[in-house]
Amino acid sequence: METNGKVKQKFPYKIQFVDDVVNLKLLANFHGEKTGFVQVGDEKWFFPSKYEQAAEHFYGFEARASDVWIATFPRSGTTWTQEMVWMICNKLNAQAARSEPLAKRVPFFELHIYMHDLMKQQLLSENPEPLNRQIIEDFAKPAYEVLAATTERRFIKTHFPFSLLPPSIFKTGAKLIYVARNPADVVVSYYHLNKLYRTQGYVGDFANFYNYFENNLTPWSPYWTHLKQGWKARHFPNVLFMFYEDMKANLPKTIRTVAEFLEVELSDQEVDRLTEHLSVASFKKNPSLNGQELIAARILNSNVQGFIRNGQVNSSEEEMTDEIRERIRKWTEENLRDTDLRFPVL
Repeated sequence: METNGKVKQKFPYKIQFVDDVVNLKLLANFHGEKTGFVQVGDEKWFFPSKYEQAAEHFYGFEARASDVWIATFPRSGTTWTQEMVWMICNKLNAQAARSEPLAKRVPFFELHIYMHDLMKQQLLSENPEPLNRQIIEDFAKPAYEVLAATTERRFIKTHFPFSLLPPSIFKTGAKLIYVARNPADVVVSYYHLNKLYRTQGYVGDFANFYNYFENNLTPWSPYWTHLKQGWKARHFPNVLFMFYEDMKANLPKTIRTVAEFLEVELSDQEVDRLTEHLSVASFKKNPSLNGQELIAARILNSNVQGFIRNGQVNSSEEEMTDEIRERIRKWTEENLRDTDLRFPVL
């Protein structure tokens, strides 16, 4: 079997539903999921129920040597990196970038597992407009089917950890860029994202969300194992590991590093142009990046903070109480004891 129908490699990890009591609590807080949540392998990677039926298709997906993958834990600079990579590899064609949503140019590999069938039906019932209905159908279609039929060079976004990525990425030598971001900034941004997306549908407060995050009960967790796997792979010849904090501190330098990794030459003037294109102010005004089509299709809530937020480092968001900051400090200290991974000090 191929991944657009066939599976070439058997999935090696056990998948099981979370404890019934925990599952009921999660379903009461995350209204986008209707069945429940699963945990994968010894690390207990956390996903909605649809992951189970798609796992072998993800793992058996056939990467190509020409692929470029952007892998992160959520809210770690993924969109920023996607746009940077696409622009570098497409001759800084800003007009083309603005005319087509980033989700089309850089498909999200596992997105469809976050569109529960019942949520899809609900959204379709709210959207009589054909264009909006197509957006919903596209969201729910497995990206591995779309990508298998793609003939041009593929750019692919994923939040999967290294252990759940298709092994073919490393067999073919496809390029992979991994971006890490400190947990305090990640969790605040991730909280807002889970409230923004109705397919997540988080209805609790930040303190409760942080409890889920620290206890590895938010999608793509556990956070620290995710980062440590990325850090361990940083010496692979086809992997570029970056820190979001370094991107913020010196974006032109980051652009040059990524361009070199992708074997593309950029002039100083082109670096300057791309730096401006990638600014937060520019992002917020860019219709291909700010999720306007998802708002129109009612996939995003229109009454909460948008997809592109402030992008700050060491943000002093009102949600971040002194008590939670201290918990994050201790949690970070504990999880960095067995590794030389360290976040840049700014």
